[in-house]
Amino acid sequence: MSPLLIGCIAFLWLFGAGYVSNRLRSILPDHHLNADTKDTVKLAMGLVATMTALVLGLLVASAKGTYDAEKAGVVSMSAKFVVLDRVLAHYGPEAKPARDLLREVVGQMRDELWPDKSRPSQLDPSKSSGEALYDALQSLEPGDDARRLLKTEGLQIAFALGQMRWLMFAQSGGSISGPLLAVVLCWLSILFFSFGLFAPPNSTALSSLLVSALSVSGAIFLILELDQPFDGLIHISETSIRLAMDHLGR
Repeated sequence: MSPLLIGCIAFLWLFGAGYVSNRLRSILPDHHLNADTKDTVKLAMGLVATMTALVLGLLVASAKGTYDAEKAGVVSMSAKFVVLDRVLAHYGPEAKPARDLLREVVGQMRDELWPDKSRPSQLDPSKSSGEALYDALQSLEPGDDARRLLKTEGLQIAFALGQMRWLMFAQSGGSISGPLLAVVLCWLSILFFSFGLFAPPNSTALSSLLVSALSVSGAIFLILELDQPFDGLIHISETSIRLAMDHLGR
């Protein structure tokens, strides 16, 4: 289920809870709506609101952490691609096949992580040419100490790139717990039910409930979007990879 759809469902659910309770207000006995009852409900809902705010903050921090980690990984890999290409350039003409393969690997990665809109991103690196690149580096036969050092550095960079790509794949499962998000929605629906119960049945009060439900559902949408860094409306830009490709082979 897409984050946008979940956000829309959350909005309808929360606003519906407030609207229904506002309509129930007219059939409740007066002693259920007196000042003492309101004070008790305010205290109880204050506790629920505090717990909800804390958990929402944790969810935002977790999703943002996932997004930032994946973005940092992409930027770091882009820089390492360029460095590896420069190492191979200094090695000499014998490394040209490896440099061509490196460009192919980077292009394949870009197509997998940022495909066209008809299919989702593919983070599984098992079908990439990364291992073939490592084998191509291994097959180099340096004739002097300078080239041996360049080969060693190239292999280290290639190994680090493979490690980072698999790490990105391992982190792609998402950090947001479905049951935890469901509990937060339940707490929010309780809050909106209490808001509507004691709100006057006029357009101003209902508009406030509408805006509040829209804001909270927007926050849930952002959490789910950030938890999917390569898909959706909020995704990591391919600029760093594109810039790296522009410098390969020079």
